[in-house]
Amino acid sequence: MILRWLEKLEEQLIALLLASMTLITFVQVVARYVFNYSFSWALELTTFLFAGLIFLGISYGVRVGAHIGVDALVKALSPVTAHYVAIVATVLCIAYAVIVLYGGWLYVAKIRDIGILAQDLPIAAWIPRVVLPAGYALLLLRFLQLLYRLVTGREAALLGDEAEEALRLHRVDAADDDAPGGRA
Repeated sequence: MILRWLEKLEEQLIALLLASMTLITFVQVVARYVFNYSFSWALELTTFLFAGLIFLGISYGVRVGAHIGVDALVKALSPVTAHYVAIVATVLCIAYAVIVLYGGWLYVAKIRDIGILAQDLPIAAWIPRVVLPAGYALLLLRFLQLLYRLVTGREAALLGDEAEEALRLHRVDAADDDAPGGRA
């Protein structure tokens, strides 16, 4: 239940960040080219929003299997060996997430302790940067979930198979075309 709530929150935050970035950029362009006026804070705010989109998006990509990878070597392995390779790769990803989470935490704490302010916005610089450790904490959670699914046999591989997914979607589209009352 908590994980489902977290997934919904993650999706809504990503949508909000993307919509906010689009709106701010659109208003800035209209203000600049129509009214010959520029908001000094727009670029910095958009940059902070984009950082949030990136750091939340990486965990979302792991959750839905949207990250791409080179799997030519893995496909040459037997399914059992490929499964063990996926487990090892996931453990390495967990170690990476822990390292960046810890480093991000130290970075944000140091900026907070020094008292640096944002350049164009009247806020402390550490506030928008908190998305770095938060995003990697969420990424760590996603990799731990993936490791659990790999170890328990609920997941077979670390990466999705883009070619297989494309063929499956093509078959679904072809079946829709052939169905009575299908696409015209």
